[in-house]
Amino acid sequence: MEAEHREEGKKTTFAREKTRGEMIRGSTSLIGAVNFVTFLISIPVLGGGIWLSARANSTDCLRFLQWPLIIIGITIMVISLMGFAGACYRLSWLLRAYLFAMFVVVAALLGFIIFAFAVTDRGRGQVVLNRAFLEYQLVDYSGWLRDRVANPGYWGKISSCLREGHACAGMARYVRDPTTGVLVPESADMFYQRQLSPIESGCCKPPTSCGYTYVNETFWNPVAGLAVDDPDCIQWSNDQQQLCYQCNSCKAGVLASLRHSWRKVSVINVVMLIALVIVYVVGCAAYRNARRVDNNEAFGATRMTKARPSRFQF
Repeated sequence: MEAEHREEGKKTTFAREKTRGEMIRGSTSLIGAVNFVTFLISIPVLGGGIWLSARANSTDCLRFLQWPLIIIGITIMVISLMGFAGACYRLSWLLRAYLFAMFVVVAALLGFIIFAFAVTDRGRGQVVLNRAFLEYQLVDYSGWLRDRVANPGYWGKISSCLREGHACAGMARYVRDPTTGVLVPESADMFYQRQLSPIESGCCKPPTSCGYTYVNETFWNPVAGLAVDDPDCIQWSNDQQQLCYQCNSCKAGVLASLRHSWRKVSVINVVMLIALVIVYVVGCAAYRNARRVDNNEAFGATRMTKARPSRFQF
């Protein structure tokens, strides 16, 4: 009888240890697989930043884009390696460092999402009568973004980027004259019905309130005797290297484009945040399992927290 009980006890212990081992392997394998995929994703991100660094020219168009990509790529890569190694080798201290780094990344990403939504809560294009495109004004945007873009030193870099990147070069459109069959620039009425991007509307033409006469998309003549109280009307130049790159409407157009991009990125970041939280929770489970292995705890056993337990049992 005693032998049978002993045999049953061995079977129970074996089954418990088998279940324990399967759960540990399952959780650590899951976190290892997740971090391996995350590591693979970080490679093109880091490669893109390095490629932008190699391609950067004398302007600031590409220079200020490379570092965020490089930092993000390296951070994700290092954290992924930490989680992968900690899960594979069941190293409690490495998983502890991994979880701390992951917590910092999640907190930073959450802060960035809140910040992005806060600074892009204001600012939209204004509808103009008989125009399909929108007009943009600097006063409509958030104070932080407006002050950042209006800074002369910062705006000098942006305007240089727009000018050397030929931001307005793609605006020209031609139609075939039905009489001669020759390609000619589109008419003013056709231009007024176009959907322009915020930068094209703000930087490549004068504001509609100036009342300038249309010649082509980037060439406008002032009306003699028409006085308009708008500094952008004075800033406008038919010089194709100047246009309205120093206008407040151009700064507003850049902010409108930036706002649209940040909103898209923020939505993507929310999805990334959810995924990182899931990975973090899985990492916590793997860390607990690794601690059980280190402490030689039996699966399902109650952990004693006192050196001398109380006599009173509940």
